[in-house]
Formats: sequence, C-alpha cells, structure tokens
Amino acid sequence: MRKHTDEQFTEAEFHWNLIRLYKDLAAVKGEPLTPVEKLRLRGLLCGYSPAEMADKLHKNIKGMEVDLSKTIYRYVKVLVNKSSDKVINWRNIQVWLEQSGYKIPSSLPSQLQVNARVNYHVENNVWVNSHVDAQIKVTKASYNRGNITLEFGVRVVVPLPKLSLTDGEEDK
Repeated sequence: MRKHTDEQFTEAEFHWNLIRLYKDLAAVKGEPLTPVEKLRLRGLLCGYSPAEMADKLHKNIKGMEVDLSKTIYRYVKVLVNKSSDKVINWRNIQVWLEQSGYKIPSSLPSQLQVNARVNYHVENNVWVNSHVDAQIKVTKASYNRGNITLEFGVRVVVPLPKLSLTDGEEDK
C-alpha cells in the first residue's frame, strides 16, 4: 500500500514544501502522518476535491469527507491558528497553507523581454537592418504526471520600412 500511496498526487511536491508541511503537521498530530493522510493532503494541494479524490482512489465520498474532517482538516486548522474556524470548503486548506508560507513561489519569470536585430529585404536587393522588439510572456505553467506544460503569449513588433513614392504615384 505504501508504494501505491507515494506515487499518487506527486505533482504537489513541485508546488508545496511537503517536507516542512509533513513535519509541522506531525508536530500538531503528535506523531508522523500516515501514508494515507499524506496522500489525501497531496490530493487537496493538487486541487482535487474530496469527491474527486474518492473517485480517483475508489473510495466512498462520504467516508473521504469524514476522514478529512477528522484528520487533515483538524491538523491544518491547528497549524495555521484557525482552530475556531470551520472548513466551509476544502479549498480553505490550500488558501490557509499558502498564506502560512507552505507554497513554493514559482521560479518561472512571468515575462521575458527579448530584443533582436533582424535583416529583411526591402527592394532591389537592398537589405535593411531593423530593431525588432519581442515580448514573450509565460501565461501558464503546470506540472502533471511527469510533464511540464508551459503556455506562452508572444508579441512581436517589426517596424515597416519607409517607402518613398515614385514619380507619378499618388497618395491613396
């Protein structure tokens, strides 16, 4: 069972400081978290609802909700000093832990500025150098099942050459 539970919801380790979180929650609990508790915590941190986790793990939805309420929710509430607060939504766990500094800040820059020199043909075999501004923005970065997915927005500004009108042509 241990190997199986260690292999699920592993993408959480790329976004959350799990070692510190497991240690701090173990201090609240008074003993180390069980492999099943770690699995369910990782599921929540990956954005899975209790119902989605129950489905993925082939468990009863009500049982999953009850187990989370008796374990992970209680430990987290104590850890983040929210003992008197009610977990109205499972997403509270993510929010509270992020506010408490357990989420790893993204190391990806949100924007890269690139400047490049390019050559392009104008006319009569005359090449003109022009400065091109390119802006590349990482719009989404995610990790899932061993794959990193990056989505980019790209903006390129290329000045057009100034062309002079030849005799006889009129401005339209």
